[in-house]
Amino acid sequence: MPIRIEPSLRTLAVAMPVVFVAHVVEEAPNFVAWFNGLVSPGISQQSFLSVNAVALAITIGVAFLLAIVAGPGSVLLAVAWLGFLMLANAIVHIMATLVLQRYSPGVVTAVLLYLPLFFLLLRAVIRNHHVSWLSATLVAILAGTPMYIHGYLIVFRGSRLF
Repeated sequence: MPIRIEPSLRTLAVAMPVVFVAHVVEEAPNFVAWFNGLVSPGISQQSFLSVNAVALAITIGVAFLLAIVAGPGSVLLAVAWLGFLMLANAIVHIMATLVLQRYSPGVVTAVLLYLPLFFLLLRAVIRNHHVSWLSATLVAILAGTPMYIHGYLIVFRGSRLF
């Protein structure tokens, strides 16, 4: 029987801001131009950086809480935040790349980092914190709803939610 090594919640918490920064580094050079080519009015590079700075601060806060207090509230908060920030964002990047048939800045880290981190966290929460698969999945999907709507508007309608 193969030995499985599963990352602890603390390890996953530490990875959260690191993975987020890697994603923003992939996006930063081309995302604003890509976005502005699809949506009017566009955004500025400063706006892009400001939104991501706030998201990083929230990610660090959620990660800190998860690492220090891995209770029911903090694990569901982490599932919700990563459901929005990583799962939904990854799906939007993948859909944009497929539908528009061109690279969506951020799709590589979304697939290689966001999705694995999200699913590792989801598995850890379900296995170790007595949260049902259905509950954790619903939390993640509901939390991601604004991102799904925003992505749909960008990719299919050429508009935006905010």
